[in-house]
Amino acid sequence: MAYRKLLNCFLLLCLLLPLCCHAQKDSFFLDRINIPERYKFLHSIFEDAKNSIRKNRFDTIDSKVVLVTQSEESYKPYEGKIIRNIIIKRFDFERTFSDTASRIEYFGTQFLNLLHTDTRKFVIKNNVFIRKNTPLNPYMVADNERFLRNLNFIQDARILVVPADLMNDSVDVIIITKDLFSIKAIVDVSGFDLNSIRTRISESNLGGTAQSIQFTGLLQRNRMPASGFEVVYGKNNIGGSFVNGTVGYTNINTGRSDGNEEEAAVYFRMERPLVSPYSQLAGAMEISFNQSQNVYRKPDSLFYNYRYNLYDVWGGINLGVKDIREGISSSLKRDRTFLSARFLKTDYLKKPIQVGERIDPIYNNKQLVLAQATFFRQEYYKMNYLYGFGTTEDIPTGYNIAVTAGWHRQQILNRPYGGFEIDKYFVGKKGSFLHNTLKAGAFYRSDALEDASLLAAINYFTPLYPIKTWKIRQQIRANYTQLNNRVTYFPLYLNNAYGPPNFTSNSVFGDKRVSAYTESVLYLNKKVFGFLFAPFAYIAASTLTPEGKKFFDFDLYTSVGGGVRTRNENLIFGTIEFKALYFTKKVPGLQGFQFMINSDIRFRYRTNFVKAPDVIQLNFEDIY
Repeated sequence: MAYRKLLNCFLLLCLLLPLCCHAQKDSFFLDRINIPERYKFLHSIFEDAKNSIRKNRFDTIDSKVVLVTQSEESYKPYEGKIIRNIIIKRFDFERTFSDTASRIEYFGTQFLNLLHTDTRKFVIKNNVFIRKNTPLNPYMVADNERFLRNLNFIQDARILVVPADLMNDSVDVIIITKDLFSIKAIVDVSGFDLNSIRTRISESNLGGTAQSIQFTGLLQRNRMPASGFEVVYGKNNIGGSFVNGTVGYTNINTGRSDGNEEEAAVYFRMERPLVSPYSQLAGAMEISFNQSQNVYRKPDSLFYNYRYNLYDVWGGINLGVKDIREGISSSLKRDRTFLSARFLKTDYLKKPIQVGERIDPIYNNKQLVLAQATFFRQEYYKMNYLYGFGTTEDIPTGYNIAVTAGWHRQQILNRPYGGFEIDKYFVGKKGSFLHNTLKAGAFYRSDALEDASLLAAINYFTPLYPIKTWKIRQQIRANYTQLNNRVTYFPLYLNNAYGPPNFTSNSVFGDKRVSAYTESVLYLNKKVFGFLFAPFAYIAASTLTPEGKKFFDFDLYTSVGGGVRTRNENLIFGTIEFKALYFTKKVPGLQGFQFMINSDIRFRYRTNFVKAPDVIQLNFEDIY
């Protein structure tokens, strides 16, 4: 046991000694693209596109370029000029944004181009919200470039602005996109005895029309029936409305699920994000019909037999958008107030007999009505090498403050709710990034606060540190969570984003949680058939105080891990991760040493201007 205590102390010490790195700030240019003859003067124009795209003899993905530039900077010289034309161009897989004069020629790019259908021009046009014959707003152009880049079938995008005539009072806008390879096939295998095999095949850009179809099949030995499946159809930006639609069926528990059993579900979703601070409306709707399945042949006394319907709808309006051109410079138009409301209902048509009519965090009829006021200002930097392998990532700077109030009904409990969330984003001049979060909320009943929640978290990325042709970056994140007077909430667990990675056990829980995590990633500069590699290593530690105990009566859980991630930026299946890890403490239901292969690892920082009003989530939401 002594070595375990020494190892725990060493891990905690390492968490307090983050690596501080520095990187040279560089810009990113594009100097030549293949566009019509009448734009031969573009060579000089591209020189003005500094801080947007940089010429370099390497590919974007494994270049020496460190990208840290404000998204709107290159468009400011053209502010107020009339947009005359909007021209759309597309790159093939062998073209790069870092040096458009060169091509990456190998069998892989030829094969991808053979199988792939380019995104149709009308699809790109539908996702463009800047308009001809209107004054150019540099922030709106930057928003549109970011929006295009974050479509799930686009690998990267650039918007260039060029003078349209000698009078220099109007401009042409050139939109350049590069697709992701949209056909995806993933096989997940559990155990060396092939006990479980899950296969997913999908096309996210069917015929280049922004339609997606996905089929997932499961084959599992201890399941009855042994096979199951999910089929999902989706459409991006229906009719140019910026509304995305999804419909699906699953009998392998891959839909939105409230219960703990395997569930079959039919679901339908529609969502309209707030694509820009200059957009007026956002919202979403989801309807789901779910039923538990006893596919693992549990005894009736242990199997939770239930059926429920879920209805979730929210919407909001961005105030003052119609007046943005009346006497206010564009730099002051980013402060916004967004008002929204949400109705959520979970209706159990059949309840588990084990629960009956008692209050339960899951298996109760619930209704939630919330109103929210969100005050935000977010601008963006174009950066790279945070979650991806050099691909452009849009990183926010600014703030987001949301104040929420409403009413919650569960069984016989009727309680008002109030809460708030504050997010603050910082981007350093040399490419560091810091995200701070503070959120709190509580229900009120009988002159007392119930399910009173507090969560504070930080997420920090150091600047990139160059090591010859390689790069290294350190991530440090930490969070503190507290739950008082628990009534309908779950206790705090570690098997989520706020605990050590891959902590799968739910046998430990409490009401106070502290977690810290630090990871070093080394980005190599060698590419094999379009794949780059990034070795990584991490240390994680969490403390959990059992319910009713004093804070320092906690248990400590630590782990170390590492491996390598690889990604081809042209392929949509995302980053593949080979990882080994070790938990230093024995926990029921948790394997001490683990080796795994993961796919679909995120490769861009994700953020939204606004989101659906909600009560504070302590176990299920991932703020990182």
